[in-house]
Amino acid sequence: MTNDTPSLHFIHQIIEDDNRSGKHGGRVSTRFPPEPNGYLHIGHAKSICLNFGTALKYAGQCNLRFDDTNPCKEEQEYVDSIQEDVRWLGFDWGEGLYFASDYFDQLYEWAVQLIKKGKAYVCDLTADEMRDTRGTLTKPGKNSPYRDRSVEENLDLFERMKAGEFPDGARTLRAKIDMASPNFNLRDPVMYRILRAHHHRTGDKWCIYATYDWAHGQSDSIERITHSICTLEFENHRPLYDWYIQELGIYAPQQIEFARLNLTYTVMSKRKLLELVRDKHVAGWDDPRMPTISGFRRRGYTPEAIRAFCERVGVSKYSGVIDMAWLEDALREELNKRAPRALAVLRPLKVVIENYPEGKSEELDAVNNPEDPGAGTRKLPFSRELYIERDDFREDPPKQFFRLAPGREVRLRWAYFIKCTSVVKDSKTGEVTELRCTYDPATKGGNAPDGRKVKGTIHWVSIPHALEAEVRLYDHLFNQPYPEDVPEGKSFLDNLNPKSLEVVRGFLEPNLKNAAPGSRYQFERLGYFCADSKDSQTGKPVFNRSVTLADTWAKIEKKEKK
Repeated sequence: MTNDTPSLHFIHQIIEDDNRSGKHGGRVSTRFPPEPNGYLHIGHAKSICLNFGTALKYAGQCNLRFDDTNPCKEEQEYVDSIQEDVRWLGFDWGEGLYFASDYFDQLYEWAVQLIKKGKAYVCDLTADEMRDTRGTLTKPGKNSPYRDRSVEENLDLFERMKAGEFPDGARTLRAKIDMASPNFNLRDPVMYRILRAHHHRTGDKWCIYATYDWAHGQSDSIERITHSICTLEFENHRPLYDWYIQELGIYAPQQIEFARLNLTYTVMSKRKLLELVRDKHVAGWDDPRMPTISGFRRRGYTPEAIRAFCERVGVSKYSGVIDMAWLEDALREELNKRAPRALAVLRPLKVVIENYPEGKSEELDAVNNPEDPGAGTRKLPFSRELYIERDDFREDPPKQFFRLAPGREVRLRWAYFIKCTSVVKDSKTGEVTELRCTYDPATKGGNAPDGRKVKGTIHWVSIPHALEAEVRLYDHLFNQPYPEDVPEGKSFLDNLNPKSLEVVRGFLEPNLKNAAPGSRYQFERLGYFCADSKDSQTGKPVFNRSVTLADTWAKIEKKEKK
């Protein structure tokens, strides 16, 4: 007997156990807590799917909370983009939209509470001095000379910090925990710093701002999160979050860590992504080469493909790197089912069918999607002069090349059999500029009534009817699978792929003239393409390559070159 129920990953096993024991009263409340200091990337997509998906699975609630505690790096643009990305992925936070800045007053009161308990103090050490006294992995830190200030003095100084009496960086509020702790996060961490910066929500009300570690756990507590799902880098922060909760005597969420998503041929650090944007290595956060959700969306990825990919890679405690091919395969699988087909030629070679009447054209029937019988058919114009892909012709064909060559017959997709009878070349360069062919009128639709077979089928467009359009051929942004693995003195930027974008003038079937921005197609034998959401105009679409098809011939050529 087989069990068709999918196995639970370890986080869902924990929740199942909690529900059986009655912990949290069977309630499941999660949150996705991004910092609004950049656009979300594919790693965040995994966290979004996990947190929102878990709430859906257990009929719970997932909040969207912005941990906006650093006004120097945060902007409303990022807040808006994050909400758009979460919605695009198919999730809704309902009434659960929160900001850590909503809790600034409460966090300040709790800080005062810790001062009164003798668990926090105002420190005058500079950032460099604090770093010098922090110790090492084998050497304990040194207590600050200001650690033993009286409660009264600390309360007075903290109030004056809030009132703006001291310059930026002059003082901090630190938790009084243990400078000898083997966990660096417990060596009297900073809770507040003086920072005069305009906040995107609170304006200039505050000149002291909570650190992420001080605000994060208490925000979870305020929202009564049951399962605080974090990536593994926060595992060593958990004892600090627990210490704050215990000392304050407030509701304690349960933190669970999982391995973050890392992909080959890209970087996930927001700092490095910002560097790519700021220094114009890419055209913006939504550049289709970027690993941002907005970049993938503009490139033509679907939310279904990204959700399927996140489900496929799973949830574990193991940190590893997933091959980009997994994500690309998820997109191919999704678009193969739903993307209508189209004919396009990106590197054209002219073909003249000498026995086809001059001035004549006709319309041929083409299937929109062989995987979807309900997708119907469309009309393709056919004429005496065509473009085919330059790579579909070889004057001296190697073995296993079954496309067009002198004296060889091939099938034109949805059209006729044609045979190459002669080749026209440039007299100076020797480059092939035109093919002369004949066609068999009896093979309309691509089948021969006499039963003869051809091994090759190629795509084409009618020159008089073709739509000329800009087509952007995107590849990996980096030319190395692990771009951050660089020798000393080098940067991840040294691994940028100079061929990550090639722009060509393609010739497309005329049915694509009014392709809506964001619409996706399979250009037969070339890959999946998307009408650019920014640059496409009515009657003038611009197409981005989303992902290539599996190229069997490329593998054959590579093998023969060895």
